[in-house]
Amino acid sequence: MQNPRPAIRRSLIPFGSSIFGEMTSLALAHNAINLSQGYPDFDGPEYIRRAAAEAVMHGPNQYARTMGLPEFVRAIADKVSHHYGIHLDADRQITVFSGATEGIFASFMGLLEPEDEVILFEPYYDSYPVCAVLAGATPRFCTLQWPDFHFDRKDLSSLFNEKTRLIMINTPHNPTGKVFTREELEFIGDLCRKHGVFIVTDEVYEHLTYGVTHIPMATLPGMSERTLTLSSTGKTFSLTGWKIGYAHGPVELVAAAQAAHQFITYTTASPLQHAMAQALRASDDFYAELRDEYIERRDFMVDALRSVGFRVTVPEGTYFILADFTPFGFEDDIAFARHLTTEIGVACIPTSVFYSRNVRDGKRLVRFAFCKKRTTLEQAADRLRRLKK
Repeated sequence: MQNPRPAIRRSLIPFGSSIFGEMTSLALAHNAINLSQGYPDFDGPEYIRRAAAEAVMHGPNQYARTMGLPEFVRAIADKVSHHYGIHLDADRQITVFSGATEGIFASFMGLLEPEDEVILFEPYYDSYPVCAVLAGATPRFCTLQWPDFHFDRKDLSSLFNEKTRLIMINTPHNPTGKVFTREELEFIGDLCRKHGVFIVTDEVYEHLTYGVTHIPMATLPGMSERTLTLSSTGKTFSLTGWKIGYAHGPVELVAAAQAAHQFITYTTASPLQHAMAQALRASDDFYAELRDEYIERRDFMVDALRSVGFRVTVPEGTYFILADFTPFGFEDDIAFARHLTTEIGVACIPTSVFYSRNVRDGKRLVRFAFCKKRTTLEQAADRLRRLKK
């Protein structure tokens, strides 16, 4: 009798297990300071948490409207209008997901057909190619090049063809910290108009930029009708475990993502949507203070990494730093990340797992998350000094 095929779907086998889970488990096993996974080691504002607690006790606690609790989608519409001048029909141009990651999956499932191609920039957030493959599409890759993470315009142009259905843009960009410029976005937009390609943007770090301005693709001339914008509340309000994400855009693109979402999670936790509706009413001062706090953390970690010998590119956004570790004599990012975790006591993420086309580009880099308490970062910096011995 022949052995049965593996239980796991064949298309998932090449992706293996998530590097985030692997490095976090290694950090726990060796009591390492976890700068690998991108979540704060502190909780978001108390008033938001109290609003969620009140909702748990007094409602709403039943299914929300599948596209989002009415008060939450109205708050999203008001926020997008205030920050970017984009005016939305809250009932038809916004849908809510259980995190932006589910939003990515639902968007790809709703927009892509087998034989379609989707263009991704690498290094990428690890779910992007998986979502494309599960939707039956073929991902194609354009590499952001160290140290400034620019892209080759001729290379990007060459990826567009009659099979190209959409391009995924992540700005501010995880893991590089790059914030795409207006000129870069306009170049991409021109290619999309020329080839009739849709755009999905991942803008979950929209409020974490340092000395540069985040420009939503949907605000550029001619782009609003072909752009589906994804964002999230977890990164901005330091409540990543709540998994409250959303999308906005033209009715037909929102409807495509919603068509898949209704059969994936159907709806998202009502009490948490209620609380996040209050959060999105935050004043401009909140966002300014958020940036100032993260600039301080970023600068501290950049200095700490450089002082022990890393080569570092200062991120313009997000809460991640990419660092070249090759001065320490290692040539493989996974081996170095494991060494740093088990021997030095600081966990990071090897970046080669975020590349498909030019994996060698990631073999020299690791990613550190600085969304931690100052005391945590100071402890990590102290341990990193062991590398100089």
